Amino acid sequence: MSNLGLHSLSLPPFLLHSPAASILFPVITGGLIGYSTNRLADTKTVYNRLSQPPFRPPSWLFAPAWTLLYAGMGYAAHRVSLTPSPSTPRALGLYSLQLGLNFAWMPLFFGARRVKAAMLDIVVLMGVAGGTAYQFAKVDGMAGRLMIPYIAWLGFAAYLTAGVGFLNGWDIKGAVEKEKGGKTV
Repeated sequence: MSNLGLHSLSLPPFLLHSPAASILFPVITGGLIGYSTNRLADTKTVYNRLSQPPFRPPSWLFAPAWTLLYAGMGYAAHRVSLTPSPSTPRALGLYSLQLGLNFAWMPLFFGARRVKAAMLDIVVLMGVAGGTAYQFAKVDGMAGRLMIPYIAWLGFAAYLTAGVGFLNGWDIKGAVEKEKGGKTV
């Protein structure tokens, strides 16, 4: 099977060959997306106003959890980038693709308030992340194992997304109206 052009999606080598850059890129980019989405959409207020499924974590837990998960996957990508293997280009292309899908979820869910699109995004993301972990494991066993907590968290995030969607009729726009002039946030 060919690399399906995935190697062309890969992040630049200077981001992957440096352990610090490989870790900091997803941590900082994810943080900036979270910060900017929160500034535009007041995510904490939205999160607290929605009907939620059982076992929802407190909103403060997401930032530290994602920081650790981004750091782990960044380090895994770094390890793979330094290991010559026929699977390395595909693995890094999948990594970059899943990172883009990951970065799209928060703006879809909280920014655009498109729960169905966010659900589709996370389902595709789980598949691509699973493929990434598989390809990482073919190149470097530790890199594949470093992806396990991330994939587990994605499964939990998919449960939360589906639960919020179901409990709110797949439309969260009406559930998050602010008292400021009747405008939806």
